Amino acid sequence: MNRSALAMCVLLASLATGAAQATCIYPREPENIPDGATATYDEMVAAQKAVKQFDADISAYNACLDMELNAFLADPNLDEARKIELGAMQAKKNNAAVDHAQAVATRFNEQLRAYKDAQKKE
Repeated sequence: MNRSALAMCVLLASLATGAAQATCIYPREPENIPDGATATYDEMVAAQKAVKQFDADISAYNACLDMELNAFLADPNLDEARKIELGAMQAKKNNAAVDHAQAVATRFNEQLRAYKDAQKKE
């Protein structure tokens, strides 16, 4: 799933669960993961920091989703079917965010391997 499609899914899911769910802001992935075959050491270090920050931001986003879900579930007027629906939506958002973070980390790791291979050839 590309970035804009994932963002649209998150937006639609947020809207479907109500205004309170929209307070968790989905983080932006790092703008640029350099080509490891031609990148400098500083570029790779900067990319690594950005990927780690994105992972931390995804964790914070998922923690926010958990807090929002718990707030919804604490509502005594919420029926059981709606609680189940909200829990399922939260799980899908969480899983999508974790998958996205993993995909970004995988792309970075591929470029890191390319960078290390290029350094061996020098």
